[in-house]
Amino acid sequence: MTKRIALIAHDNMKDTIIDWCAQNKEILSRHFLCGTGTTATRINEATGLPVKAYLSGPLGGDQQIGARVATGEIDIIIFFSDPLTAMPHDPDVKALLRIAQVYDVPIANNRATADCILQTLK
Repeated sequence: MTKRIALIAHDNMKDTIIDWCAQNKEILSRHFLCGTGTTATRINEATGLPVKAYLSGPLGGDQQIGARVATGEIDIIIFFSDPLTAMPHDPDVKALLRIAQVYDVPIANNRATADCILQTLK
């Protein structure tokens, strides 16, 4: 069954999520992918995976994805966050994490958890 997967990464984690997507391209190519602006664009350019781009996170992209979670349009969130850097849009990130919990949407905040979630899609 095709899943709708949101891909998000803070600036210091963009290379990590791109590498993860490249390593998992075969599995990810069977699903609908979307993401926040720069992350989606960079994943597409580096891997060729089609990733629908929403706004950049600080400009409302996190909230756009949160809205899609609330309407049942996102099944999984892969969000490689940077735990060592303060983010000016931290309230938006917390809102996204909260809405994922409210709607029981799996969310991975690191590579190990993302790998576990992806194993369920094989």
